[in-house]
Amino acid sequence: QVQLVESGGGLVQPGGSLRLSCAASGRIFSINVMGWYRQAPGKQRELVATIRSGGSTNYADSVKGRFTISRDNAKNTVYLQMNSLKPEDTAVYYCNLLNGVLGAGYWGQGTQVTVSS
Repeated sequence: QVQLVESGGGLVQPGGSLRLSCAASGRIFSINVMGWYRQAPGKQRELVATIRSGGSTNYADSVKGRFTISRDNAKNTVYLQMNSLKPEDTAVYYCNLLNGVLGAGYWGQGTQVTVSS
């Protein structure tokens, strides 16, 4: 059984920063993709950023230059450093794992990020 546990959400003022963490446990294959998605009220869930086990990254255009995704393979943990936050970044952020070559997918429970003055 694979489990993803997120932490680090909260309330921040516009222009501020937050760092999200997601720790994966269980049978994690060495080849995988970890990432962050978000869902704002009334909107569909959208990709924020992904990172492959080899280190290559992919970002949504809306967060390029502001957010940085990284990972610690030894800890099966992925991070999302969010800088220059905007009110439109407000959403529930979900961690995702595509595990192994076949890419069985798993989701975390979500963590709320609110950007407001």
